[in-house]
Amino acid sequence: MGLILTEDQLILREMAKTFFDEKSPVDRMRALRDSRDETGFARSLWKEMAELGWTGIPFPESVGGAELGYGEFGVVLAECGRVLAPEPFLSTVLLGGNAILLGGNEPLQKELLPGVCSGDRILCLAFQEQGRFAPYSGVTRATRDGDGFRIRGAKQFVLDGHVADQIVTVARTAGESGDRAGLSLFVVDAGTAGISVERTEMLDGRNAARIVFEDVAVDASRVLGEIDGGAEVLDPVFDRATIGLCSEMVGTFEEAFERTLEYLKTREQFGVKIGTFQALRHRASQMFGELEFARSVVRDAQSAIDDQRDDVAECASGAKARCSDVADLIGGEAVQMHGGIGMTDEEEVGLFFKRLKAAELTLGDAIHHRNRFAGLRGY
Repeated sequence: MGLILTEDQLILREMAKTFFDEKSPVDRMRALRDSRDETGFARSLWKEMAELGWTGIPFPESVGGAELGYGEFGVVLAECGRVLAPEPFLSTVLLGGNAILLGGNEPLQKELLPGVCSGDRILCLAFQEQGRFAPYSGVTRATRDGDGFRIRGAKQFVLDGHVADQIVTVARTAGESGDRAGLSLFVVDAGTAGISVERTEMLDGRNAARIVFEDVAVDASRVLGEIDGGAEVLDPVFDRATIGLCSEMVGTFEEAFERTLEYLKTREQFGVKIGTFQALRHRASQMFGELEFARSVVRDAQSAIDDQRDDVAECASGAKARCSDVADLIGGEAVQMHGGIGMTDEEEVGLFFKRLKAAELTLGDAIHHRNRFAGLRGY
């Protein structure tokens, strides 16, 4: 796959842009936030996206998917990022859906993935137990109980966990916190006895929850992958989700940069447009260059998945490290160049800043991914 969009991808981008501009402008996310909507997104709009085939892009036709690539999926995700759409692509498709696709047995895939593709089923992945991304650090335990297991522990920052129908849960069946071996993945129905869910209000408009498991029973048939071998499923899931998140971040970069550029062209100070100030022109040029670099790196990461290359993990970490740096640059510069109004809630550029700051930390920050990249290269 090349670094330039194909004709079909350009058509898809235009379709997605028109859809989001008409049905999901930024002020819709603001309205959902201010009203403290109990869902946090519009199920009707999610259903429309499913009918367009977007929720099924990375899934095979055998479960109702479109069986397209991450090049196409990235186009849609970038347009989501442009309008800060709160719909559950990250939680349901990239995290929960991919966990079932990559680790589930055929009965589980046929039971759950058609509902994801049709927009009728919401999934989440419950893995995080501390403030930073540390995928092997969990201490939530799953112990044998007859033909099944009992799960005890708590998870936080579970994206869309408050509305999920199924919770893909990471629990430790062996080893200690930090061990890659000994993790197992379970598909738990949200209504199972012993589960309590507390919604978390996120600064950037995303939806999350804290989930507590009190002696929750789960059947052995709901295990994804091998017992004690959950990391073999988690690693590629996180790689795909990270690349998907980076694709969304590129759209957010683009919109924040374009809004800032327009402001530089129209805002006057001392009787002249501030875009004529040499210092601001240099800073805008740096933003543009970093944005183009990030777009190329993310496009290559999408290609790594679609072409089934053996460097997907390296590309995922390289893309997230780069995008985290660019998020810090463009988010900060966008607010600063807007001056005092950029710090107010009524100016939408601040919403882009918040989304980018949260995205920097989601699924690992630049430091985490540089360290991982170095490890993958043998350093």
